[in-house]
Amino acid sequence: MGSSRKKLIILAVIAVLLVLLYIFYDLSGNIGYILPRRIINIVAIVLTGGAIAFATSIFMTVTNNRILTPSVLGLDSLYLLLQTLIIFIFGGSSLVMMNSEINYIISIGIMMLFSLLLYRFLFRGEQNNIYFLLLIGLILGTFFSSFTDFMQVLIDPNEFMIVQDRMFASVNNVNTDLVYLSIGLIAVVGLYFMRFYKYLDVLALGKDEAVNLGVPYNYVVKRLLIIVAILISIATALIGPITFLGLLVVNLAYEFLKTFRHFYVIIGSMLISIIALVGGQFIVEKIFTFDTTISVIINFVGGVYFIFLLLKENKSW
Repeated sequence: MGSSRKKLIILAVIAVLLVLLYIFYDLSGNIGYILPRRIINIVAIVLTGGAIAFATSIFMTVTNNRILTPSVLGLDSLYLLLQTLIIFIFGGSSLVMMNSEINYIISIGIMMLFSLLLYRFLFRGEQNNIYFLLLIGLILGTFFSSFTDFMQVLIDPNEFMIVQDRMFASVNNVNTDLVYLSIGLIAVVGLYFMRFYKYLDVLALGKDEAVNLGVPYNYVVKRLLIIVAILISIATALIGPITFLGLLVVNLAYEFLKTFRHFYVIIGSMLISIIALVGGQFIVEKIFTFDTTISVIINFVGGVYFIFLLLKENKSW
C-alpha cells in the first residue's frame, strides 16, 4: 500500500471519528428531535466541505497557482449582494427570504448564470486568458462588495440583522430539503466531472505543456471552471461564504500527501475540509456556545496560513 493511500486512510479515520463525536457527544434529552438535527447538520457540513475542497483543487490546477481560490471570481460577493438586494427591494419578510428553497434555487441560478456569461464573454477571443478572467473577477467582486455595503447602509436596521445572518456561514438552520437538493446537484456535477478528470494531471504542468500533449485546453478549462462555479454556488448557498477554507485545506493536502496526483489530492482535500469544518463546528457549539460562527474560526486560521504562504513564496523568489 502506497504512502499516499495510507495517509488518506488516516484522514478518513479522523474524519469519521469527528463525525461520530459530533453526533453522539452529550446526547441527552429529546433524542428523537436532537439526533436527526445533528445528522442533517453533519450531512450539510460534509457536502459543503467536500464541494469547496473539490472546487478549489480544480481551480488551483487550472490557474496553476496555489494561493488562488474561486473567491477571486467574485462568487461569494455576488451571493451577499443577492441577499442584500432581495431584502432591499422586497423586504426581510418577502417570500424569497422566508422560503429557503426559493432563495436557494434563485441564488444558485443567478451565480451560475453570472459565471456562464463571464466565461462566455472572456473566452470568446483567443487573446484572452485565464489571468484576464481572474482580473475581471477580482474587479467585479470588489464592485459587488461595495454595492452591498452601500445598500446595507440604506436598509432598515432590523432587516440589516437578517443580512448579517446571511453573511456568516451557519449549519444550525439548514433546511432538510436544501440538503437533499444539494446531494442531487453535486452527484450530477460529479458525473459530468468524470469526463475531464483524466486531464487534471496534465493541466497541472501548465498551458503550453498541456497543449503540446494534446489537451483541448480552452474546451476543458471552460468546462472545469463551470464545474467550479456550480460547486461554490451550492456550498455558499447551503451554509454561507467561507473564504479561506479552500486555500487552507488544499495546501494542507499537498503538504501532507506529498504528491501531485489529483486522485489523492482531491480526496485528501475533501477529507481535511470535513475534519476542519466538523472540528470547527464542534468548537463553536461546545466551547464558544454559539458566541461566534464557524466562518470566523476558519477564516482566521486560513488567513494566517495565507500570510505564511505569501512569506514562504516571497523567500523562494
